[in-house]
Amino acid sequence: MPVLVIDEHSSDRTRDIAVAHGAVVIERDWTGFVDARRYALSQVHTPWMFALDADESLDPAMHQAIAALPDDGNGYWVSRDTYFCGKPLRMWRAERLLRLMRVAGARVQAHPAADSDAQLHETYVCDGPTGLLPGTLLHFSYPDVASYRAKYAEYTDIEARGQPQPARANVAIAMLRFAHAMLFRGALLDGPAGWYVAWKSATYALVVARKAGKR
Repeated sequence: MPVLVIDEHSSDRTRDIAVAHGAVVIERDWTGFVDARRYALSQVHTPWMFALDADESLDPAMHQAIAALPDDGNGYWVSRDTYFCGKPLRMWRAERLLRLMRVAGARVQAHPAADSDAQLHETYVCDGPTGLLPGTLLHFSYPDVASYRAKYAEYTDIEARGQPQPARANVAIAMLRFAHAMLFRGALLDGPAGWYVAWKSATYALVVARKAGKR
């Protein structure tokens, strides 16, 4: 399967390594999360595509499932585990994402977490029947606390510029979300790291509203 790499003028050896392994590399200016994915989708000329971020990898079971994929259906969801400081968090396990799909009928939509019109937290959608792909997509997004804080600050800044909905910035709702993450999504069992992420996730809309009020 051919590999297409969209590189936003990275400063490491991404382009050289990708080319050396036979990938097609397109360099372009950064135009936002959603637009970048839409552009990448427009450059795919094969019947099927699998979307993979730079900080993600497939476990062996998913590799095998893709290789043996029957030519039916229109898309497949994957189960993704996200790592924080080197360990998968329970509250971020088995997240369902549509990543394998027929190019015809596939599209990208924004899904901002604070119900703003910001163009981020992009998701793929497709027409027709879908299934679940065996295996796990491994997401190594946050190697340390500093990287999490930096992304959190960046995303809340973007959402604050995108007209967030005041109804979501509710302290009671934030407390309910924190309790749900701790008790029902397993954050309590992850120790201080899980508690920290659960709290930051629960108060995300409050942070967006505070930043929007300062604009």
